[in-house]
Amino acid sequence: MFDGSPEMDLAPEERRARLRLARSARIGPVTFHEALAHYGSARAACTALATVSEASIEREENALAAAGGHFLVFGDTLYPSALAALPDAPPVLSAVGDPTWLGRPTLAIVGAREASLAGRRFAADLASALGAAGFAIASGLARGVDAAAHEAALATGTIAVLACGVDQVYPPHHAALQAEIAARGLILSEVSLGAPPIARAFPRRNRIVSGLSAGIVVIEAAERSGSLITAQRAAEQGREVFVVPGSPMDPRYAGSNGLIRDGAILVRDANDILNALGRPSSVRQASDKPKEIGNDAGAARIVQELGAVPTAVDELVRRCQVSAAFVAEVLMALELEGRLERHRGNRVSLI
Repeated sequence: MFDGSPEMDLAPEERRARLRLARSARIGPVTFHEALAHYGSARAACTALATVSEASIEREENALAAAGGHFLVFGDTLYPSALAALPDAPPVLSAVGDPTWLGRPTLAIVGAREASLAGRRFAADLASALGAAGFAIASGLARGVDAAAHEAALATGTIAVLACGVDQVYPPHHAALQAEIAARGLILSEVSLGAPPIARAFPRRNRIVSGLSAGIVVIEAAERSGSLITAQRAAEQGREVFVVPGSPMDPRYAGSNGLIRDGAILVRDANDILNALGRPSSVRQASDKPKEIGNDAGAARIVQELGAVPTAVDELVRRCQVSAAFVAEVLMALELEGRLERHRGNRVSLI
C-alpha cells in the first residue's frame, strides 16, 4: 500500500531544483534535459535559467498535497523507467493515487470520443482481458473509448493521463470516474495545478500515454483522429501499435484501417495483443456465435442484411419484403440481446 510519500534517490536540494527548472518560463521537456546535460545538475542550471522561486514551488507542492497528490520528479525511484528513457520525458508529473501502478507492465487503449456502442464494448472487453493478464491500462480519460477502458480496468489497475491540472475535471461529467481512478488507480499530469485543458496540451498528454506503455490499442479512429497522433508518437517511441479493424464503408474506421495498411498489428481479441508481446495467453473471449432469433426465415433474412455499417430501417423493409411491424419486432429482439445499435436517421447496425 502506498503511504503517500514518493521514494527519492535524488538529494532534496537537487530534487527541488528540478522542480524549479521544470516550472520555469521557456523550459520545456527537451530544454530541461539539455540543461541537465549542459550544466551537470539542476542546481547549477537554476542559477542561470530558473525563473521560479523555491517559495512558489513550495506553494504548489502544498496545494498538491492538499488535493491528495504529490510530485514525481525525473530521477525519483517511482518515476516510470519507460517514460524516463524518452528524449522529451516530462521533468515532473503531478500524481494523485498510487504511483506503484507505474511499476506494472502497461498497455494503452485509445479511440473515438464519439465511439459507437460496439466500440465502447470492445474497449471494455479488451481492458478487462488485458487487466486479467497482468497489465495496467493507460488512457486519456476522454469520452467514449478512453472512459470505457478506464471503467473496465478499475479492478485490475488503470492510469489516467490528463491534459489539465490534476485538480481539474475534464470532461466535467467524468468527475465520478476521475475520483474513482484516483482512489483505485492513478491520475497523472505534467502541467501545473489549475491549468485548464488547452488544445496544445492534448498531443503532449498523448505522448505520455504511449510512453508509459508497451503498446497502444486504437479503436475507431477516424481519418483525422487525435488517436492517430498518439499512434504516430507510439511508433516513434518504439512501441507496438495495435488496431481494431472496421468496415471500409464506415468513416469511423478510416484512420484505423489506414494504420493497418501501413503496418500496424490487426487485433481481433486480447490474445492477438498478448501473442505479439510474447506473452501467450488463453484469455477467454465472448463467443462470436450469433444468438437465435427464432427460426423464421424472414427474421434470418433481416439479420443477414444487417452489418456494422448503419442501414436505414425502411431499406430493410424494402430489401427483405416483410412488414415494417415485423422488422420492428426483430430489431427489438436483437436490441434486447445486446446485438443491435441504433443511429440517427432511423438507422441500425449489428454490434
